[in-house]
Amino acid sequence: MPNPVLIDAARTPYGRRGGVLSGFHAVELLARTQRALLERVGLDPAEVEQAIGGCVTQAGQQSGNVTRMAWLHNGFADDTGAVTIDAQCGSAQQAVHLLAAQIAAGEITTGLACGVEVMSQVPLLANLGGEERPYGVPRPPSWEVDLPAQFEAADRIAARRGFTREDLDAFGLASQQRAAQAWDEGRLDRQVMPVTRDDGTRVTRDEGLRETSTEALAGLRTIREGGLHTAGTSSQISDGATAALVMDEDRARALGLRPRARIVAQVLVGAEPEFLLDGPVRAGERLLARTGMSISDIDVFEVNEAFAAVPMSFRQVHGVDPDKLNVNGGAIALGHPVGSTGIRLLATAMDELERTDGTLAMVAICTGGAMATGAIVERLA
Repeated sequence: MPNPVLIDAARTPYGRRGGVLSGFHAVELLARTQRALLERVGLDPAEVEQAIGGCVTQAGQQSGNVTRMAWLHNGFADDTGAVTIDAQCGSAQQAVHLLAAQIAAGEITTGLACGVEVMSQVPLLANLGGEERPYGVPRPPSWEVDLPAQFEAADRIAARRGFTREDLDAFGLASQQRAAQAWDEGRLDRQVMPVTRDDGTRVTRDEGLRETSTEALAGLRTIREGGLHTAGTSSQISDGATAALVMDEDRARALGLRPRARIVAQVLVGAEPEFLLDGPVRAGERLLARTGMSISDIDVFEVNEAFAAVPMSFRQVHGVDPDKLNVNGGAIALGHPVGSTGIRLLATAMDELERTDGTLAMVAICTGGAMATGAIVERLA
């Protein structure tokens, strides 16, 4: 029976909006990432039967199946199929899930998951068109579902769980401090593949890290009037790309490749619309129910920091040890190129399991449309 495994996962450094990666065309940035990962593991691109990529804002340079355009831009074998999906912020993680399912079903033996977002050039909602919206908007006039904007949803979660502005600021500060420590200690070196710009500048490190303090965070204005979250407790608008190689274990070992992990269970769940971003709580519940595991079985947790309240809610509801959650920082400090982030979390989870000699990790991401992706990943020796 086919057994899907993760061979490797990596990413570009994440650039700030208007920063070091902002001049890249999305196809070029994703192509470089696809190529770099395959070169790193030493796999002939002709082995890849399908590539599935995540991209949220499929407009302009990110339209027209950016995954396929990147594959062709590399000059790889043209018989590899490719598709681009939009599962919102969970897109890259869902790309991994879909490939793993196809391998488990015996349809393919090798797939490349990836994700890209150059938010400096293609901002969120750009695919809705201009101010006049000549092709309409996603919600019809008869829409009655309470599905708030993400900023309001984050504040609703904070109020629901009893988090104060000070609680959120403390989490934001910890994200920055943990990310800085992770970089200083080389914990992120493996997952980051340097990018050389056309001007010769070699980008090797995330650009979003900021020195801050409790006092500095307290002085920031809230994103919405009367709200709780600020720029210091929200994910950063960023540019970046990721890639992950998913293979049948027998095929990988026959080619001399060592699997790093396997997906024990995976989910895509709907969440409560009025809270929009609280889906990781439900994803965790379903993963535990499906596997019969408990929170105490999990060694590492990666829950995307769309806003501080999201991982904080997950931590509170599931009783997670703070020292096991986002220990290398998260999107508040590192950035969140939305279509790519799912693979960054998987890469971080695998790295951290290996660093700490752990066995199991849980990865979850809230997404637009009130959903969440989630997975339990097991490290392989």
